[in-house]
Amino acid sequence: MPHRPGRWTPPDATRRINACARGNDLTASYAAHAKARLIERGLLIGDVIYVLKNGYVYEDAEVSTRSGFFKYCIEGRSPNSDGRTLRLVVVPSGGAEIKIVTVMWKDEK
Repeated sequence: MPHRPGRWTPPDATRRINACARGNDLTASYAAHAKARLIERGLLIGDVIYVLKNGYVYEDAEVSTRSGFFKYCIEGRSPNSDGRTLRLVVVPSGGAEIKIVTVMWKDEK
């Protein structure tokens, strides 16, 4: 069972998500919605990993539909984003697992 990490501040979430993504034991799972958005936008899983490793969380967490967990929006540019900013909605487990809920362009909110 995943560890429930509690609510993180945006700077703490940035640091923890980046560190998790840079670790050798990262397990990223993708919601069907996220997979569909990647295909729709011509993006690769490598783009997601790049943003997880190098992006920033600017907003407070929101309560996830999974009890005791929180979702974060992390933003950044990737090598394939053609200068546009990607926005990922993710739910970290507090360990090495991150669920990718969706992937969008920041300017498409």
